[in-house]
Amino acid sequence: MKIRADDPTAMKTFILNIQDTSNKMKASSGDVPEKNNSKRMEFMLETIYDIKNNKKKTEEVNPRIKKWLQKLRVDDISIRGLTWSKLLDPDKKGQWWLSGDVVSATDNVKNIEDVANKIDKDVAETQRMLQLAAAQRMNTDSRRAIFCIIMSGEDYIDAFEKLLRLELPGKQDRDIMRVLVECCLQEKVFNKYYTVLASKLCEHDKNHKFTLQFCLWDHFKELESMALSRSMHLAKFVAEMAASFTLSLTVLKTVDLSDITQLTPKRIMHFRILFEAIFDYPDTVVWKIFTRIAGTPELESFRQGIEFFVKEYILKTNKAKSQ
Repeated sequence: MKIRADDPTAMKTFILNIQDTSNKMKASSGDVPEKNNSKRMEFMLETIYDIKNNKKKTEEVNPRIKKWLQKLRVDDISIRGLTWSKLLDPDKKGQWWLSGDVVSATDNVKNIEDVANKIDKDVAETQRMLQLAAAQRMNTDSRRAIFCIIMSGEDYIDAFEKLLRLELPGKQDRDIMRVLVECCLQEKVFNKYYTVLASKLCEHDKNHKFTLQFCLWDHFKELESMALSRSMHLAKFVAEMAASFTLSLTVLKTVDLSDITQLTPKRIMHFRILFEAIFDYPDTVVWKIFTRIAGTPELESFRQGIEFFVKEYILKTNKAKSQ
C-alpha cells in the first residue's frame, strides 16, 4: 500500500505490464491446467490486484493457510518467543516455532547471558550508589532513593521522570530539593545539571519552589562555617536559578546585605561570587533579574541593601584592582 501511495503512476504502469504478461502467458499455454493454475502465480496476481484496488488484507485468518496448517496437523503455533533471526534461519530444526524448543533455547543462551550481565552491572551500580549515598549522609530510605535517581540519571529529563514516579508518601517529597542541592554542593566542579533539574521540578510543582527557598535559607545560615567549594557552588546555583527566572532575588531577603556587622569575609566572598555570576549574563537577562524586584514598595530596604553591597564590595573592589 505504501508503494501505491508513494508513486501511483509508476504503480499503475507496473500493474498493467503484469496484467499484459499474465494474459499472454495464459493465451500461450492454452488449456494446460498445470500452467493455468499455478498457485504461486495466482497468489502474486491476487496480491497485486489488491494493491491496485487499495484493498487491505483482513485481520481474519487466511483460510488457505489455516487449511494448510490443519493438513500438517499443526493446531497451535506459539510465536511469543520467536525472533526474526530464528524465523529467517535456513537451518531450522525440530519444532523451532515453539517457545520451549531445545534448539531455540540453545540459540537464546547468548541473549540470556547478556541480560544476566546487565543485571549484574545494574546491581553493582546500585550498590555503589547506596555506598555513595551513605557517605553523603543520606540517612533515610527516601533520601537514598532520591540520591540514586539524581546521580544515576541519564539526563535531567530522565531524572525528573523517575522522581515523579517515586511517589513519596506524606511530606517526604520535600527531601527532593534538599538532596538535589546537597548533591550540587558536593561536586568537585559546579554542574548546571542540578540547576536545570531544579528548574524543571519547580516548573512542575510550585511546592518544590517553596522547599528550595527554605533549603537555600538554611544554607545561608551556614556560610560562616561552610567550605569554600560548597560556598562557591551555592552562589553559582542561586545565580543560575535567578537567571532562569525560576527564583527571584528575593531569595536573598533573609540576608541583610547592608549590615556591616553581619558581612564577614566569608559572607562577602560568597555574595560577591553570586552577583558577579549574575553580571556575567547578557544585559537583557540582568535587566530582567533586577526589574523583578524593582516595583514592589515592600522591598525598598532589600533593594537598598543590594545597592550598598554591589557598590561597596564589587564596584569599588573592581575599580581598585584596575588602578
